[in-house]
Amino acid sequence: MKKLFLLTILLSLTFIVKAQSFLSLDSCRALALANNKDLLISNEKINAAHYQHKAAFTNYLPSFSATGTYMRNQKEFSLLNNDQKAALSGLGTNLAGPIQQTATEIATAHPELRPLIASLSEKLGAALPALDQAGNSLVDALRTDTRNVYAGAITLTQPLYMGGKIRAYNKITKYAEELAQQQHQGGMQEVIMSTDQAYWQVISLVNKKKLAESFLKLVQKLDSDVSKMVAEGVATTADELSVKVKVNEAEMTLTQVEDGLSLSKMVLCQLCDIPLNTDIRLADENMENLTLPDMYTESNVSTAFANREELKSLELAEKIYRQKVNVTRAEFLPSVGLTANYLFSNPSLVNGFENKFRGMWGIGVIVKIPVFHWGEGIYKVKAAKAEANIARYQLEDVKEKVELQVTQSSYKVNEAVKKLNMAEKNMEKAEENLRYANLGFKEGVIPTSNVLEAQTAWLSAQSGKIDAQIDLKMSEIYLNKSMGTLK
Repeated sequence: MKKLFLLTILLSLTFIVKAQSFLSLDSCRALALANNKDLLISNEKINAAHYQHKAAFTNYLPSFSATGTYMRNQKEFSLLNNDQKAALSGLGTNLAGPIQQTATEIATAHPELRPLIASLSEKLGAALPALDQAGNSLVDALRTDTRNVYAGAITLTQPLYMGGKIRAYNKITKYAEELAQQQHQGGMQEVIMSTDQAYWQVISLVNKKKLAESFLKLVQKLDSDVSKMVAEGVATTADELSVKVKVNEAEMTLTQVEDGLSLSKMVLCQLCDIPLNTDIRLADENMENLTLPDMYTESNVSTAFANREELKSLELAEKIYRQKVNVTRAEFLPSVGLTANYLFSNPSLVNGFENKFRGMWGIGVIVKIPVFHWGEGIYKVKAAKAEANIARYQLEDVKEKVELQVTQSSYKVNEAVKKLNMAEKNMEKAEENLRYANLGFKEGVIPTSNVLEAQTAWLSAQSGKIDAQIDLKMSEIYLNKSMGTLK
């Protein structure tokens, strides 16, 4: 819903820009924030940090893995050698000779047993092939048939204690996500400040263009009057030439202001991602007097400490380094994990050697205890603590600089207010001086040079007033930026 709302605003602003080319300060900020590539990159960094945090949390949960393998062997494994196989395969045949010899010896020694021995020999002779068959069956039964081997395992692993590494890593990724968000906010303030600078630069040049046009009209009118006076013989050619020089200077000044205005508008268009040749108009161009901030009498350092994105980022960085100390220490602490698996293979060994898939499950506990590493763990922990101290010192240093920056920005605002008051007074005096000079010139009691001086003083006073107004606007922006309240 939020993305849809932002998209609607962006489309509306784009329509305004294309249809009317009329922009307010807020619309310029919105366009710049929506199209700035650095902000788009930092937003993706937030997404990446968010998913890394989610990935870190999964280390608390059990993990499952499946493994499978197949191997083709050139030869099969054999439990019997070749002689044993031959002996078992000819078991009956090999027994025939010894049995016959034994029977002959018994019959020679005991002739009365010849009939019985002959009968038994006949029966044993019929049974010997069965013994050969039984021996062959035994040889076949002891074959492993391991030329084609299949094996697999399904394993479950559950960490029980990892020395605090999982918890510390989860906190690190959480702080990293917050850090990415703070950096994004800081980038937004930088874009807003750049946009405001470009916006008020355009406003300044627009007013200076109007001022240059008014001054050109003044000197052109004076040039016309002096030319008539020269024709009537009441003014000299030198006076006419002096005025024409001022006319040329005024025209050159107007040209320079127009060129500067075009370039400033291009800068603003680039920030807002608008085609550079777009003839934009700004909402504050026709304001006679800019809306100025209240006078700041003192800086609010506590507000800056609470809002400055740089300080928040350094605080998060310090927390990350403290957790890195825990991660480093955990590498040298005992770790305990639970493991369970189910193993299966073909041929299987569960019921002798069978060309069937058979398996079994198992469960156990894994314990790893580092014993001796020549002090490596101590050194690494001390190094991690030193990095954490560096982050803490950097935070303290930046706090001091922020306090100084806020104080300086506050003084600059007060100074800009005083300069504006002086510029307004100078403007009043310059206008009065120009009025008297024009009146005296018409009466013929003031020379042309005095009128030119009055006009130049009026131009300088007007330009000073515009500069003072813009300076006050910019000093307000810098103060809000230093306090972290630029929105």
